[in-house]
Amino acid sequence: MDAQDLKNQIIEKAWSDPSFKKDLLSNPKATIKDVFGVEAPEEINLHILEETANDLYLVLPQNPSDISSDEDVEGARWL
Repeated sequence: MDAQDLKNQIIEKAWSDPSFKKDLLSNPKATIKDVFGVEAPEEINLHILEETANDLYLVLPQNPSDISSDEDVEGARWL
């Protein structure tokens, strides 16, 4: 499963399963590991935000020129 497939599955499950969504919002790494069997690297901080009609978010990705090593690249591609 690639990162985009995982993202899509997480979103679809959150939309259809209120209990999963609650757990995802409160403890995303543990919830993703429990449900999908995918473990985030320890050094990755994962934040889940839920948009509403009045709260929208724009995610600004890391600038590729700021990535200094293969390890940083792998971390940036985790999800």
